[in-house]
Amino acid sequence: MDPKRWRLDGQLALVTGGSAGIGRAIARELLGFGADVLLAARDATALESARMELAEDFPERDVQGFVADVAEDEQRRELLDWVEDFGEGLHILVNNAGGNLTRAAVEYTEEEWRQIFEINLFSAFELSRYAHPLLTKHAASAIVNVGSVSGSTHVRSGAPYGMAKAAMHQMTRNLAVEWAEDGVRVNAVAPWYIRTRRTQTKLSDPDYLDEVLLRTPIGRIGEPEEVAGAVAFLCLPASSYVTGECIAVDGGFLRYGF
Repeated sequence: MDPKRWRLDGQLALVTGGSAGIGRAIARELLGFGADVLLAARDATALESARMELAEDFPERDVQGFVADVAEDEQRRELLDWVEDFGEGLHILVNNAGGNLTRAAVEYTEEEWRQIFEINLFSAFELSRYAHPLLTKHAASAIVNVGSVSGSTHVRSGAPYGMAKAAMHQMTRNLAVEWAEDGVRVNAVAPWYIRTRRTQTKLSDPDYLDEVLLRTPIGRIGEPEEVAGAVAFLCLPASSYVTGECIAVDGGFLRYGF
């Protein structure tokens, strides 16, 4: 076995929404495989806290942070300009930034549902396009989009979020085919409930938690590190023949019929 197939030494990764939860776990996983990691997030304090923690835990790796709201196009461009200044191109882009507001379909304002699309879908599409010239500086590179099971089936996330994630999954397939000749693999992961700050409030309701677990064959809530493991695999040379896929990280949720 060639050990290099399971390493990311010398590679540079950009992780959006990297200051907490799944994004932070992804950054940690990529650092563990040898990559240098650039973090992007809106909250400057949380971002610096994450950067300092990761830099301390991985002193041999380079960990940098950039404050940006990727829902804003000007800030997306500034982020990629910053990445370009490193002069190494980019090996890995993880489109993890996202957000949601759960309402009944008829109760969303136009501004609210458009913002859900902006942060979850349009940001990933535009960052992928802006990053394309940097990714193609290398013979092989990878994009991983963090989707959701709500992009494959109805869950109680609200219609706009499910619509945006479904479009992200299809975007993954389209870009995978279009950019294969450029050496850019594009894949996605689709988590179910993962234990993060964002899910804490809902999962603290014992009745709601029981309902979730009844629909989850493995019988527990997922951890951010379990999403990070799937993301890292899709970035590794070991997965070099995998593109256009969406891997559910869901404890069997999507496969649970009656």
